[in-house]
Amino acid sequence: MIRFKLAEQIEKKQFKESRRITIQEVAEATGVNRMTLSKILNHKGHSTGTDTLDRLCTYFGCRIEDLVEHLPADPSNP
Repeated sequence: MIRFKLAEQIEKKQFKESRRITIQEVAEATGVNRMTLSKILNHKGHSTGTDTLDRLCTYFGCRIEDLVEHLPADPSNP
């Protein structure tokens, strides 16, 4: 399963810039639809395209592995 670390990146940017960052602000700065960002944040297993990931990495100044991680499947939950 792929897990997005968008919330963590928003928290890091807020701490670094000492201000609150909203989903709307991220949407406006990246050109990524606000609903897409909301789904990434709130829906486990949401799928998104590489263009979206590229825009988010550019906005946060991070590498892809800072935004996305692969979690191995739980063998006890098929």
